[in-house]
Amino acid sequence: MSISKPLHELSIAEAGKLLRSGELSSRALTEHALGRIATLDGDLHAYVLVTRERALADADRADAELKAGTDRGPMHGIPYALKDIYDTAGIRTTCHSKLRIDNIPTEDSTVAAKLGAGGGVLTGKVGTHEFAIGGPSFDLPFPPARNPWNTEHTTSGSSSGSGAAVAAGMVRMAMGSDTGGSIRGPAAHCGIVGIKPTYGRVSRHGVFPLSYTLDHCGPLSWSVGDAALTMQVIAGYDPLDPASADVPVPDFTAGLGRGLAGTKIGYARSFFIDNPMAGAETVALLDQAAKTLADAGASVEEVQLPAYELYEACGRIIMFAEAYAIHEQDLKTRPMAFGRYTYQRIVAGAVISAADYIQALRLRRELTDAVNAVLQDYDALLAPTALVPALPFSAFGTDAGRFAGMMNNPFNVTGSPALALPIGFAGNGLPMGMQLVGRPFEEPMLFQIGAAFEAAAGISAIRPGSALAEAA
Repeated sequence: MSISKPLHELSIAEAGKLLRSGELSSRALTEHALGRIATLDGDLHAYVLVTRERALADADRADAELKAGTDRGPMHGIPYALKDIYDTAGIRTTCHSKLRIDNIPTEDSTVAAKLGAGGGVLTGKVGTHEFAIGGPSFDLPFPPARNPWNTEHTTSGSSSGSGAAVAAGMVRMAMGSDTGGSIRGPAAHCGIVGIKPTYGRVSRHGVFPLSYTLDHCGPLSWSVGDAALTMQVIAGYDPLDPASADVPVPDFTAGLGRGLAGTKIGYARSFFIDNPMAGAETVALLDQAAKTLADAGASVEEVQLPAYELYEACGRIIMFAEAYAIHEQDLKTRPMAFGRYTYQRIVAGAVISAADYIQALRLRRELTDAVNAVLQDYDALLAPTALVPALPFSAFGTDAGRFAGMMNNPFNVTGSPALALPIGFAGNGLPMGMQLVGRPFEEPMLFQIGAAFEAAAGISAIRPGSALAEAA
């Protein structure tokens, strides 16, 4: 076997080709992944549980099936990880909380079942902010994940372990969830790709909820191509999820490599340009991203949306009201079992009235219509994911604060598909990112635009840390 790059640098498509040709075995790929986890995770704390025996059994099964001519799809034989809110039959699923520390589900979540049926190799469960909201916290059963670009900094959240594991090359893909930016935030702050699919595109059955009407499930990955191939496995209607959309599953890879000729992109510059956190460095990176898209053949024009603050207020009211409803019993009977940040954030929902919630739902319709109206004339919108790089852990005090400078909530309010991409680096060397927002169920167009940007910008090829390179 002669492979020209370290195994963890192989894309899902590259690894798949080698697996099918017999030049690479899934066991070798999996042992390499487990070796990186053993070497790196003592510093990064991405994983809360490594399923070594399960991974090797999955890998051996994949090798036998591929050798026999059975091909289960693009994830066959590929190592991956699950955010620890995805149920896994017989494997602990804790939500990073003392409240569920002994929880062992009897059934897989739909996404876990699809990845298993697709021949994927489960390496373990990765950390999250408690119940996908309470972090980065040190009063939980497991330490918070650390950023591979600088371990004194957070990964953003709540898909914190997923971001760290992918950025460090432990796996090419890890599943996350996104209620107010929890896929796109870690993607931005860890220098990787994340896709929040259209609401209802990927089943949430068996995934512990934070907000019933805002939650989305999707992958974080090294590249746009990796994200598109993962979506091919996990997307689809599921009657077990009441919000699941009964729409056809497209070829998510159809537009990869097509370029941008004829595409129109609306640049939502007014969304952030007057925000005091949008410093000159951030604005320059976003403007350069818009220029890169234009130079690659897209028509890029500035567009107007309703004020960002309206989306933020609407989303927060809905999220806190629904989160409180989910956790009300435990908040009343076992409040001290929650981490401090989690309790402080969720209990705010107790003072949101029914009138507040209904008014937020009414506003939500108006704000969604405004985005969809603009998208009638454009193939995608360009907007920031975060206005500042990852914060240091020292920025978080005793009481819960907000993740300053995050701008992802609007597209949970609208349910739009949103693809997060790295666009460069802040002066302190930490990654920065943007998001491309599309029409409902038009993820293939986002992947087409994202892949063209990725190829033109070359940012995704830059990986963190000499220490990580030494672990190859």
